[in-house]
Amino acid sequence: MSITHQADPAKRARLRWRSRRGLLENDLILTRFLDAQEATLTDDEVDAFTRLLDLSDNALMNMIMGRNEPSGDLDLPAVHALLKKIRNA
Repeated sequence: MSITHQADPAKRARLRWRSRRGLLENDLILTRFLDAQEATLTDDEVDAFTRLLDLSDNALMNMIMGRNEPSGDLDLPAVHALLKKIRNA
């Protein structure tokens, strides 16, 4: 049985570290989102967040700003729902 995100301080620190981006706007948006929402994120939301972090900075910014919507491997209900939360934060 694997340890959930919320129960593992190392996983939480790793997620926060990965959210630090080269593009300042992404860095600010993601850091503020985690400051406000990290304690309540479900494991599905953490998985969706991790998938978004695999994007390049520009692709991620375009998703956050709503210029592009998730497609391909990212076209999952959890990713769409998390993007909505990030955009509304």
